[in-house]
Amino acid sequence: MRPPEMSVVLDGYSFLECPRWRDGRLWVSDFYTNRVVATDDRGDTEVIAEVPGQPSGLGFLPDGRALIVSMRDRRILVREDSGRLSEHADLSGAVPAALNDMVVDERGRAYVGNFGFDLMSGAALRDTVLTRVDPDGSLTTVADGLHFPNGMVILPGGVLVVAETFAGRLTAFDIDADGGLSGRRVWAAFGEPPGTEEVETAVTRLAVAPDGICADAEGAIWVADATHARLLRVREGGEVAQEIATKMGVYACMLGGADGRTLFACAAPSFAEHERRAAREAELLACRVDVPHAGLP
Repeated sequence: MRPPEMSVVLDGYSFLECPRWRDGRLWVSDFYTNRVVATDDRGDTEVIAEVPGQPSGLGFLPDGRALIVSMRDRRILVREDSGRLSEHADLSGAVPAALNDMVVDERGRAYVGNFGFDLMSGAALRDTVLTRVDPDGSLTTVADGLHFPNGMVILPGGVLVVAETFAGRLTAFDIDADGGLSGRRVWAAFGEPPGTEEVETAVTRLAVAPDGICADAEGAIWVADATHARLLRVREGGEVAQEIATKMGVYACMLGGADGRTLFACAAPSFAEHERRAAREAELLACRVDVPHAGLP
């Protein structure tokens, strides 16, 4: 079977991350221009929000308002229908490092990851926690010992899957009625963890570095492999059912489009801040796939 061809939807950005399909448009954060933008599958764009603290994870409350991660000051912002931003939750006293990706469930509970250490300064790898932010802004630590919790997706039946980038695996939890997590297990493992605290060495040892993820209607998960310029469609247990190569590094993905069969991907030549902050080389890519999105956050 001939692999699908990737087309460029948007270009000229710094570092795109955390795409979310909503009401006919893809929302995506651009780290170093401090903007959240929305685009349709024709490339028409709108600046949705400006976030001085650097936007990252995105999600939506049941009433349609957007939640936006502000990475550097470790806050979650809420965007009102008027476009005004206000604080939804302050995680600065609850997590050890910059916030990262996020997924929001149908009840408005946000699950938020953080780096755990200062990635960009070359600090040693450290594990960290996953935080739940309830609709009233209250915080609960729901998991610990995670190795760079990154992209997240909620599967049918209330299963949360978290990409642990520096462990090279996807980890699953059952979401309990009260929003707690239980039944921790490996959903897919891509070889052994690197076994080092040095970021540069760890990166070279990872067979797959799972970053952003999304799920399709068959329960498979698309994984953006941050170190090998490819998208992988993975089944529970770790079987790779499909691989799509990209022309440069790919860091997040999301299914969307009118029929849910457009796979969007956030691509850039590298993830290092000192290389990306002033550059405008990041692109939003897209291709057609056979299985549509799962219809969940």
